Amino acid sequence: MVSNPVHGLPFLPGTSFKDATKAAFHRSQTLGYRNGYAVVRHPTVGIGGERLQVNQLSQAELDELANKAPVLTYGQPKRAPPAEFIPAHVAFDKKVLKFDAYFQEDVPMSTEEHYRIRQVNIYYYLEDDSMSVVEPVVENSGILQGKLIKRQRLTKNDQGDHYHWKDLNRGINITIYGKTFRIVDCDRFTQVFLESQGIELNPPEKMALDPYTELRKQPLRKYVTPSDFDQLKQFLTFDKQVLRFYAIWDDTDSMFGECRTYIIHYYLMDDTVEIREVHERNDGRDPFPLLMNRQRMPKVLVENAKNFPQCVLEISDQEVLEWYTAKDFIVGKPLTILGRTFFIYDCDSFTRQYYKEKFGISDLPRIDVSKKEPPPVKPELPPYNGYGLVEDSAQNCFVLIPKAPKKDVIKMLVNDNKVLRYLAALESPIPEDKDRRFVFSYFLASDMISIFEPPVRNSGIIGGKYLGRTKVAKPSSTVENPIYYGPTDFFIGAVIEVFGHRFVILDTDNYVLKYMESNAAQYSPEALLSIQNRVQKQEDPAPELEKEKQQEIENVVTQLPDYPKLSEQGTACPGSGSTFTGTKGRPWIMDQELSKQTKEDPGVQELEALIDTIQKQLQDHPCKDNICEAFQIYDKEASGYIDKEMFFKICDSLNLPIDDSLIKELIRLCPHREDKINYYHFVRAFSK
Repeated sequence: MVSNPVHGLPFLPGTSFKDATKAAFHRSQTLGYRNGYAVVRHPTVGIGGERLQVNQLSQAELDELANKAPVLTYGQPKRAPPAEFIPAHVAFDKKVLKFDAYFQEDVPMSTEEHYRIRQVNIYYYLEDDSMSVVEPVVENSGILQGKLIKRQRLTKNDQGDHYHWKDLNRGINITIYGKTFRIVDCDRFTQVFLESQGIELNPPEKMALDPYTELRKQPLRKYVTPSDFDQLKQFLTFDKQVLRFYAIWDDTDSMFGECRTYIIHYYLMDDTVEIREVHERNDGRDPFPLLMNRQRMPKVLVENAKNFPQCVLEISDQEVLEWYTAKDFIVGKPLTILGRTFFIYDCDSFTRQYYKEKFGISDLPRIDVSKKEPPPVKPELPPYNGYGLVEDSAQNCFVLIPKAPKKDVIKMLVNDNKVLRYLAALESPIPEDKDRRFVFSYFLASDMISIFEPPVRNSGIIGGKYLGRTKVAKPSSTVENPIYYGPTDFFIGAVIEVFGHRFVILDTDNYVLKYMESNAAQYSPEALLSIQNRVQKQEDPAPELEKEKQQEIENVVTQLPDYPKLSEQGTACPGSGSTFTGTKGRPWIMDQELSKQTKEDPGVQELEALIDTIQKQLQDHPCKDNICEAFQIYDKEASGYIDKEMFFKICDSLNLPIDDSLIKELIRLCPHREDKINYYHFVRAFSK
């Protein structure tokens, strides 16, 4: 407790009084923190808050005492070591000057505001003399805010000089990138720093406000004309009285539209309307109860309010000429609410009683709005694209994940491994296709057909699989309803068209005959007659075969030249006037040719076919050289054979109007013996 004696009185008890203004008797704090660093400060007041009478020296006097050296006593002092160097980025790390400023922005295309005041914060970073301008973000302002100018060194004039912290002060304008910022205030740290550096700060200014923002903050004036209608009486009279209507919304005319049921509630207490959805079990919709919340519904709008953004803003009384009332909700009449047309088909008993008492409408029957289910629409398949079977392609149109079409399992088990085979010829105008033969295989288990062409040596046609196992539709059927070939369509003489190619059935195997015999009721009389004729040919084939063999021998004999007999020494060579002389006196060539023809050698048949081809080509370009005389000159023994080397020389010397490939093939097929070649067939191919 501190007492002060009254002036003129001794310092004795009763003559001193307590100072009521002194209440703090603690010692002053000598340690503290400034900007995150621990600092020591000298106490200026003592216990009780009395200021200490201490002779405080100035900073200059303290520096002089610290640097004064007692020369007379201790001699010349030693030079103090230099102070430790601290770089700027360490000394001024995390030290930022903050200024409050604003700039004015023109608003040319607005009738409500001509300019806009935008408040910003200017930050000056001491460590690298960089600056940044940040505008505080205001929610729902509609303006891009935030960092307007990112941290960088900013130029202040055309000479390229940059802004320094010495250039910043309160109450000044600075121009950055064409925008003029007015600095009105700074924070406490900035004020202390600038004052410590000897800069005199201008007095702070009041931050300018945006006039449009301040206008928006003022409450809107409402001019409400008092009404004679007593809403309180209506509330007390019709409280908890609600009219209930049952309605439907038919939107089936639009794409993916449907007919849905709703319940419309009309609250008599305040003339509000509520529309509730009626959910059915497993309807696939979220169980949201309300389609439209309880509110007053406008019936007639003013002309200027037709383009009013109703989905964004609420409609006031100024935009509405007439509201919906209870007399507008009549059973059997449509009602348009918020663009949807609802048809009221029923109401509850309370609503009927209310309409009878209020409006005198007693007849409100229920209207049947149930619709008959339309007949199922037959799915239309897209046109067939030609890939795979029609049944397989149609599965993509029935389900999302296609499955293989169902198969007749009983038919597959009964007819497993049962195949009907037929021999067929290709009906084609091309001569090379007339001798081609094909084997048709009809699989009874799956009604599929495969075609195989037996390879023929040196025919020029690659044999093998002609058609894989697949179903073949008849040419008279359509793509939508294909009719496939069945076993009853295959018989001797039948024409089968497979993808544009016509085949004629020539023969069948024995299993087909047995199958047709056991299933005769399925085949036509024409098919049975063809099989009957084939069986008759099989029973009596001998006379026909003998006639065919005899005819072949006669054809060979007529084609052969007049060879020498036993007593004859020479005869004319076909196609020339020279004589072919034999030394042994017997017709050896005739015997050789007849024996080859009667043995049905495939090589002979191939040779005859090649000779026919060469003679057909010679019809347009006949051979002018006498080929037979050219070979007889070198055949001294008249044996019909000459050396291979001489044979090739003669062929090179002759002017033959035939392909070299045909000539080489003809030479290959001619008989050979001990490095000699028989030239008879070669001469016969070029004779007229």
